[in-house]
Amino acid sequence: MFCFQCQETAKNQGCTIKGVCGKPETTADLQDLLIFVCKGIAVYAEALKQQGPVDKDAGRFLCQALFTTITNVAWADDAIIARIEEALEVRGRLKSRLGDNVPDNLPECATWTPRDRSDLQSKAQSETVRITAAQNQDVRSLRELLIIGCKGIAAYADHAAVLGHEKEEIYGFLMEALASTTSDLSTDDMVAMVLKAGEFAVTTMALLDEANTKAYGNPEITEVNIGVRGNPGILISGHDLKDMEELLKQTEGTGVDVYTHGEMLPANYYPAFKKYEHFVGNYGGSWWQQASEFESFNGPILMTTNCLVPLKADSTYLGRLYTTGVVSYPGAAHIPERVAGGAKDFSALVAQAKNCSAPVEIETGSIVGGFAHNQVLALADKVVEAVKSGAIKRFVVMAGCDGRQKSRSYYTEVAENLPKDTIILTAGCAKYRYNKLNLGDIGGIPRVLDAGQCNDSYSLAVIALKLKEVFGLDDINELPVSYDIAWYEQKAVAVLLALLALGVKGIRLGPTLPAFLSPNVAKVLVENFGIKPIGTVEDDINAMLAGQ
Repeated sequence: MFCFQCQETAKNQGCTIKGVCGKPETTADLQDLLIFVCKGIAVYAEALKQQGPVDKDAGRFLCQALFTTITNVAWADDAIIARIEEALEVRGRLKSRLGDNVPDNLPECATWTPRDRSDLQSKAQSETVRITAAQNQDVRSLRELLIIGCKGIAAYADHAAVLGHEKEEIYGFLMEALASTTSDLSTDDMVAMVLKAGEFAVTTMALLDEANTKAYGNPEITEVNIGVRGNPGILISGHDLKDMEELLKQTEGTGVDVYTHGEMLPANYYPAFKKYEHFVGNYGGSWWQQASEFESFNGPILMTTNCLVPLKADSTYLGRLYTTGVVSYPGAAHIPERVAGGAKDFSALVAQAKNCSAPVEIETGSIVGGFAHNQVLALADKVVEAVKSGAIKRFVVMAGCDGRQKSRSYYTEVAENLPKDTIILTAGCAKYRYNKLNLGDIGGIPRVLDAGQCNDSYSLAVIALKLKEVFGLDDINELPVSYDIAWYEQKAVAVLLALLALGVKGIRLGPTLPAFLSPNVAKVLVENFGIKPIGTVEDDINAMLAGQ
């Protein structure tokens, strides 16, 4: 295997025996093969685009397939194999549609066909499906950066599609991008494709924002309970708000409470969910703490998307763990997809929950969130006045991902040591490093403004663009805003590319720079966009306050 798509990759070079995330070699190989076949789908889909509209069914499948390969999503090899077999069917259908117009000189990803499952397994172990098949490290770096960005775009597009919101041009770009990795493009063309991915990341996050707010209302400033009640409960984690809605409906009146975990915390901010009296609040913290928190919760756990980590040998909650959507785990019960016009069936979770003890209380109190763009813009006059008066000197965007490495304490220390006239803008699970600190407020404006999930980084961009307009500035980089971003997985890379597409420069990225950036590619990002690694807490705070 060879995998360097997440921040924790071994020695910041690449995992070659087993993933630091816990991913076995066989699972990594199968995910590589799935990407390989998806490239073949894209080759045919690109040819079909020359003849007519984008094949939306193929676009939807590519999104689900790419999402399946994101870190901490799919752990069950059988589920990945089923996805590969479906990919081969999709590829065959597209080829048939082309008829006599099949392109010449097709790459292997468009022609390879297994005779049986054993043939599929052997191909998964071959070097030809690996990103390392590209010997030139700059080519490998740019292709991987593009594919990783596409994985993030695909995940956000899949979330939106679940709520009935799609854009053919997003599917079309994913096809174009994947197909481009099978061609010998110039470095300039590959860089241009990566930057184009940033533009489509903005488009996709805007689409998902529209999908979420049309379905569930604009997030509101909300005080979220982090304690527990005495009823049995179900814990829901991940990002899928449609699953959240259906779970709340099916648990209403059953005596079973519902709690969010990890990236599902922002569900507490949406007006549509506040009518449910059995929706208690949030339990626990970031994804990497789930081993202990899932144990102490006592009730069923529903994983709707990433991030699911492997169970420890002494874990007892496998029998209470349920997956759905693209998520899978060996031995965990899987909730099938909803039929057209219907809902997923969560009755098994409800039945099990009734026989479970109430959650063990691990903390008490509350946290405040709900500062997406609509809510913050409603406070625009107050924010602008605070900036003009000098009460707010600077905004620091500390969005992105959390992770296990001890070096991530950097983000807690930055939050604790920023002057009291600074505001932290956040989204994603990075907030768990500081959202329970008592950092106070500035004239009633909390010093930590949580916009929501990682995709809600779009809200932070909207806020910055609005402030640029209000202050009559020509360049977004003239704002008193610094970017200190934490990354872990592929959605965060899509967010990073989106910020670059919006013209943001001088982003600090940590706790390490991505291993998939070759020295030359890193140099391009440094010279064109001013991307830099994090340093010491003191030095970085001083530099950010100085606008550097």
